[in-house]
Amino acid sequence: MTSVLIVDDELFIVELYRDILQLRGYKVVGMAFDGEEAIRKYTDSPDKPDIIIMDHRMPVMNGVDATKEIVRMNPTQKVIFVSADVLVEKEARDAGATEFLPKPFRMDDLIEKMDRVSPP
Repeated sequence: MTSVLIVDDELFIVELYRDILQLRGYKVVGMAFDGEEAIRKYTDSPDKPDIIIMDHRMPVMNGVDATKEIVRMNPTQKVIFVSADVLVEKEARDAGATEFLPKPFRMDDLIEKMDRVSPP
């Protein structure tokens, strides 16, 4: 079962992702509400998630900076970056994001990207 860490500053969004991903057979292993918390949870976790869903604009630390730090620790980490700002796609990919998904999106689009980067 593919494991997922969800990072977004909106509780409603985190819970929505969690519920839908679990219904689709993914295992949500953690949730964080800003980039700094995401790094801390990632660092402290003995079992790294297969995929991280990373929001862009968050308090304390944004998703681009958090992605850079996590990918620095683990260059093979899969990160699906989501943002309403399509102009940040290049910066997100340069930071190490595997996929980019512009908001708003259909949950089927997220699942498609999840399936694409999930381990065999």
